[in-house]
Amino acid sequence: MKHILIIITIILSPFFSFAQNSIKTEKIKVEGNCSMCKKRIENAAYVKGVKRADWNVEDQTLTVVYNTAKTSSEIIQQCIAKAGHNAENVAALEADYEKLPACCHYKTNLDKH
Repeated sequence: MKHILIIITIILSPFFSFAQNSIKTEKIKVEGNCSMCKKRIENAAYVKGVKRADWNVEDQTLTVVYNTAKTSSEIIQQCIAKAGHNAENVAALEADYEKLPACCHYKTNLDKH
């Protein structure tokens, strides 16, 4: 019985070490203005595999914790850009940007609340 447990442990140990190493924390620059932007950016960042997303309005940085086996920084940034916000390596399309409320138009910064 003891030998069987040792063999099972040896066989399964690579799977457990892989799962632990697949969690990554990353900071991504994301443009926005206000608390409405914060909610939209964080919601857009929550794709499958994302454990936590927190956008800071002062330094325009999204801190995201995600499972690299399920998603990537590129996928997260594409989703944020689709929501109308420029992410570090992916720019939002003008049509998506124009859908934002006036107070969220970060390119002009005319309306803050």
